[in-house]
Amino acid sequence: MAASQDWMMKDFYAALGVDKNASQADIKKAYNSYARKYHPDRNPGDKSAEEKFKAASEAYQVLSDEEDRKQYDAIRAMAGGGPRFSSGSGGGFDDIFSPFQGGGGSFRYSTGGANAPGFEDILSQMFGAGAPQQDAGGFGGFGGFGSRRRPEKGANVTASISIPLRQAMDGTTVTVTSNGEKVTAKVPAGITDGQKVRIKGKGRPGKNGGEAGDVLVTVNVEPHPVYELDGLNVYVNVPVSFDEATLGATIEVPTIYGKTVKVKVPAGSSSDKVLRVRRKGVDNGRADVGDMYVRIKVVVPKRLSDEAREAVEQFRDASADADPRRDFRDMAKI
Repeated sequence: MAASQDWMMKDFYAALGVDKNASQADIKKAYNSYARKYHPDRNPGDKSAEEKFKAASEAYQVLSDEEDRKQYDAIRAMAGGGPRFSSGSGGGFDDIFSPFQGGGGSFRYSTGGANAPGFEDILSQMFGAGAPQQDAGGFGGFGGFGSRRRPEKGANVTASISIPLRQAMDGTTVTVTSNGEKVTAKVPAGITDGQKVRIKGKGRPGKNGGEAGDVLVTVNVEPHPVYELDGLNVYVNVPVSFDEATLGATIEVPTIYGKTVKVKVPAGSSSDKVLRVRRKGVDNGRADVGDMYVRIKVVVPKRLSDEAREAVEQFRDASADADPRRDFRDMAKI
């Protein structure tokens, strides 16, 4: 029931003949007694009985609802416990709100006229357009007198899943549990590790008619033996032979989507040298395509034929003046 000015003017406890501290059981008992005694069917043509029945019904409708009763009691307490509001002088509405008026007495109360300001209108003038509203706990502010609790959106639910890299690149559908039920989520192609997928309306139920919350699913992309993801960029370790690294070569490297690209390895490349291949990383269809970074890994054969060993020894003798650790020793000095 929405409150109005007449809540300030009416004593609902008196209408039912109960004390303001009466229990819900006492209120219901009193209403049943009044309803039986003054019901119009039992008192045809009796206007007085009809008015008493209406008053008892209105009182019961308010007092039987815990939230409305709290707000009614609060309004009555502000009003000093009874119908003390008036448009004139003598302890009326103006007296109660005089601390807010200042010297000018700018707030007035009127009970008549189509354009007369209501109670909420007056309080809005006093506290501004941002006057506090009813909160979830009941009587929460001047702007919420007698209003039902406002709808509240339900809480979000969090979940996490792990998917293989192939599914992350191609997109997939996963299932998670929310509120004891299984719900499905569509994972878009090109999702990266740690990104979230939102499932609308599958979280906690809302309150007071509010919409349900969402499910926020954190997607973890499982490690791959070859590819590493860094956002939209892809890193891949590519083995190259000693002669390819030494003499230079053009090699073929598979991309994350299964195709191959040709990559030129400069002569004299060492392990961990990184080569950038533009726009061959992750493509999620919504942003710039990432790059692929090829990290060189020089592979030295564990077994050599006599001929190969002899060739290496000849190479060693021919490059005796080349010291691979010269710069290293200089940097290591303290």
